[in-house]
Amino acid sequence: MTRAVRYEEFGGPEVLQLVEVAVPQPGPGEVRVRVTAAGLNPVDFKIFHGGPVAEAFGGAPGSGVGNDFAGVVDDLGEGVTDFAVGVRVFGGKRHEAVADFVLVPASSLHRTPDGLSDQLAASLDLAGRTAAAAIDQLKLSPEDTVLIGGAAGGVGVLATQLAVATGATVIGTASERNHEFLRGLGAIPVTYGEGLADRVAEIGTPTAAADLNGAEVITVAQGFGVPAERITAIAAHGHPGGGFTATGGGDAAPGSLERIAAALADGSLVLPLEAEFPVEQVADAYRLLEEGHVRGKVVVTVG
Repeated sequence: MTRAVRYEEFGGPEVLQLVEVAVPQPGPGEVRVRVTAAGLNPVDFKIFHGGPVAEAFGGAPGSGVGNDFAGVVDDLGEGVTDFAVGVRVFGGKRHEAVADFVLVPASSLHRTPDGLSDQLAASLDLAGRTAAAAIDQLKLSPEDTVLIGGAAGGVGVLATQLAVATGATVIGTASERNHEFLRGLGAIPVTYGEGLADRVAEIGTPTAAADLNGAEVITVAQGFGVPAERITAIAAHGHPGGGFTATGGGDAAPGSLERIAAALADGSLVLPLEAEFPVEQVADAYRLLEEGHVRGKVVVTVG
């Protein structure tokens, strides 16, 4: 037997349980990964809370938790030749990442670069692909001023650095405690909330925007006349009138995740870890994530 985090009813983090399950066996084309770390994402708790997000992603009582993981190849299914037992890897598996073992198609795995910790590799599958998609679609240039909402979050930290690398002027919304951090990334921080449009106007006029934390930045960008094709958003459910381009990790260009992982390994990108929790404290990890204002990522260590 081995361990996995599951829930038997919808609710808050208190419904999460670390339970014993059978060791999964890889089928043809599959790899069994011994998980060492799992990165948490807001969509995880939106799923185990129940409701429309759970329905959209197929979450139901009896499901596991999480998506992003890193670890070591533990066993290979028939026909797998691209990996060997002992190789460090990272990837994603919806509803199953927070566990001792996860089964994934070999085609969906990525090798963890030398110099990149498992904790950081475990934070990339959703955040890395989503950040790349959100920024790439804007086609930024040094002539642009881009407004990024949620610039200090897990997706936002990466998106902010990708935007800065284009030469664009980057304005990022964040809580006061993250302002100095964003300045260190080359962005101009502003506090989100009432009066955001006025604070942005004092800095410049946005020509593009990426809202990575709701819909506030969409509304502000529209007020500046930014066209819909130059406003991307990842969590703008219910925003009235459209006027933006919805995006997500599935829209990332091939190779985006590998490029981000390599840049983190060589230090040209950074991704802070707000906190690490052992798997036995997974409920506390999700409570911290739900409170918001997290800088970068929250990670659960396994094994």
